[in-house]
Amino acid sequence: MLATLITAALAIVATLLGAIVSGRFQERAAERQVRVSHGEAIRRDRLEAVTALACAASDHRTTMWRRGDAVLKGDGPDRIEALRGESHMTRSAVTRPLVALRVLFEDQAVRAAADRMITLTYAIRDAYATTEDLTAAREAAKVAHDDFVNAAAHYLRPASTHPTFEQEPTR
Repeated sequence: MLATLITAALAIVATLLGAIVSGRFQERAAERQVRVSHGEAIRRDRLEAVTALACAASDHRTTMWRRGDAVLKGDGPDRIEALRGESHMTRSAVTRPLVALRVLFEDQAVRAAADRMITLTYAIRDAYATTEDLTAAREAAKVAHDDFVNAAAHYLRPASTHPTFEQEPTR
């Protein structure tokens, strides 16, 4: 009888230990899945911020070039005023994705590339002296745009070759 009780007690203890170990494995797997899902959401938000900022800067660059071209061609004041209003709208559209990028990215290379792109895009306004100045300013802004996109793409490369969302790279 004692052997039966010992065997039963051991079976109960083993079952309890198995349940505890199994529960812990399930808990760790669930935590890992939450981390992966969170990392994917952060990456998706970062990609959206980069895309929105690149598009907004491109729209503003185009509008500023059109505005400068109209000034240089001597278009009427109504046309120039309409383009000024449009450029104010496109500049305003840069703000939201720029703020999102600042919140979502601590990476200094991406931030610096974004700042350079925005600075050179805004600088088009100061290049209305000649067509050559206007074209050079637009080309500089385009190069900065491409540099920004490349810096962000480098940062957002697949997770298997990049630190996780919890481990911001130090630069």
